[in-house]
Amino acid sequence: MKVKIRKGDTVEVITGRDKGKRGEVIRVLPKEGRVVVQGVNIRKKHQQQVQAQGRTITPGIIEFEAPVDISNVMLVCPKCDEPTRVGIRRSEGLAERYCKRCGAVID
Repeated sequence: MKVKIRKGDTVEVITGRDKGKRGEVIRVLPKEGRVVVQGVNIRKKHQQQVQAQGRTITPGIIEFEAPVDISNVMLVCPKCDEPTRVGIRRSEGLAERYCKRCGAVID
């Protein structure tokens, strides 16, 4: 399945604990069908001090964004500022994403 959400897109969480939150996509994991969204699905990890290649990682509790399933987020259209489904149009051999609500080209 082709992923219609890309790095740098603004998305809104449509289900789960962080429902309604908006954020920018930091990373897309297409093989796993997941995306990492800034400020969403924050997890805490107890990090032990580690030395690797001459560097030391400081110990403590670190917070990081965990991946969210791609079906739980919706792309926010830059024109109508609403969460929307994404369509793909092909013109002159080029594929472009468009908003299914207002028809505006996203790319």
